[in-house]
Amino acid sequence: MSEEAPGRLRVGVRDVAAAAGVSTQTVSRVLNDHPHIRPETRDRVVAAMAELGYRVNNAARSLGTATTRTIGVLASDIDLFGPAAGIAALERAARSAGRWTATAYADGVDAASVAEAAEHLLAQGVDGIVLVAPHTTAIEALDLVRSGVPIVSLPGDASAPAQRQAEGAALAVDHLVELGHRRIGQVSGPSEWLEAIARDRGAADALARHDLTAAGRWAGDWSAGSGAALAAPIADALRGTDPPTAFVVANDQMALGLISGLDALGVSVPRDVSVVGFDDHPDAAFYRPALTTVRLDIAGEARRCVAVLLGEPHPAAPEPPRLVVRASTRSR
Repeated sequence: MSEEAPGRLRVGVRDVAAAAGVSTQTVSRVLNDHPHIRPETRDRVVAAMAELGYRVNNAARSLGTATTRTIGVLASDIDLFGPAAGIAALERAARSAGRWTATAYADGVDAASVAEAAEHLLAQGVDGIVLVAPHTTAIEALDLVRSGVPIVSLPGDASAPAQRQAEGAALAVDHLVELGHRRIGQVSGPSEWLEAIARDRGAADALARHDLTAAGRWAGDWSAGSGAALAAPIADALRGTDPPTAFVVANDQMALGLISGLDALGVSVPRDVSVVGFDDHPDAAFYRPALTTVRLDIAGEARRCVAVLLGEPHPAAPEPPRLVVRASTRSR
């Protein structure tokens, strides 16, 4: 990598205009994708920018266009699979739409932290904000921020995204009922997470549709460790009267921990009990046993978020959730 002298001046629009033999106004139109520019003129300007090493100054451009072409991402809990996958999907969706992302991290259950992260993004002139890993606290905190830009959440608390989460949980319940299970327990995520709320609702509604109620409820914090910690009380329930024969678990990592913990206590999945996860983690097919789970279209959800922020009137809907049947479930 070559080093530049500290005193070297930044290449500006005037330099590009002079090299391309056009006006600064023409360079500005090329930078802002103006439709009425002749292709040969556009090519000449782009070639001059490349030769001179010109870089767009988004902050300066926003003074004339009211846009920095940058989408803010406000994220929390990035050590978990869901938020990390969401951030990566948003980056790809933004790039496909000709935008960049700027990310700020916050403690999602601390309203002050969320507000501070939002203010940081707004100070950079982002054109909109996507909240990743939304908690009820984060939603409430953002409602109080005078942003002046659109704000959406991934996967979302609006009706359609939340409904897809609920539909995914219902697929898990329907699968177990089709296998003959009537005593189905639930392992939920943290109660302040919108995803956990939607998945719980979907599972409960599906059970009710089959004239069933949950055969016990437990909760973890999304981690494999929390799933493993639930193995002992769940094993006790399995030894009781009229025990559960299957579990719907709110994410794959908790399902992994639960399966491992039960195995250590002599309970075999799926021989003794069936388990369904949620998310279709990239490693889910390699669990022992391979995990039956629900796959969401995270890439499609990210594209929806970007489209909404860009003001598209009819954003394409993500693909519906899909059940992925593997070896962790069996007939009753």
